Parts: sequence; structure tokens; C-alpha cells
Amino acid sequence: MWLVRDGEVLAAAEVASTRRERTRGLLGREGFTGALVFRRCRQVHTVGMRFTIDVAFCRADGVVLRTSTLRRWRLSPLVWRSAFVIEAEDGAFERWNLRVGDQIEVKE
Repeated sequence: MWLVRDGEVLAAAEVASTRRERTRGLLGREGFTGALVFRRCRQVHTVGMRFTIDVAFCRADGVVLRTSTLRRWRLSPLVWRSAFVIEAEDGAFERWNLRVGDQIEVKE
């Protein structure tokens, strides 16, 4: 799968679709290249994680509502209008030039 904006591939993407994948997320990993997508998600945490992450909260149509960087052992704000969340290693959003208002798609 791929994370795409305006026809441009930003990164390889994994979708955490099972309960086990959602629970594990990025826990136990030393780092992560690409993006991890959580559908039906309004809040995330970094409790037990080994690195800082970038987080984007998106509407159902893919428009980015809010981005933030979460250090280890933190809880993100609750974003009520969020339909899915994108997580990436710290600095990825800057490299991708990902901003609030961008429209993102997850494509196979």
C-alpha cells in the first residue's frame, strides 16, 4: 500500500486493520520507514515506544485536520472529527511536506 497526495507517492504504508495490529502499532520497533495507518481512530499514544513520531489526524475524505509530533510516553489530543490517523517516524512529515489541509489517500 502507498500513502499518496495529489498523485505523488509519499511513502509505503501499512494499515493496522486487525485488533492485534492496532494494539501493537509501532511498539517494539526501533524505528520505522513509511507510514502506519489506523482507521476509525481519534487519539493515539506513545506509551512504551522507543522513538518520537509524527501523527496526522484525517477526515474520512483524507483531508488532514491536525498534525503533531509526539515524544515517547505521551498521549495525543482527542480529535473528534478524525476518521483515521497516520503515524510516521519523527521528521517524515517535514520530508514529505505534509500539512493541514492536504488530501491524503491510501492506495494499493
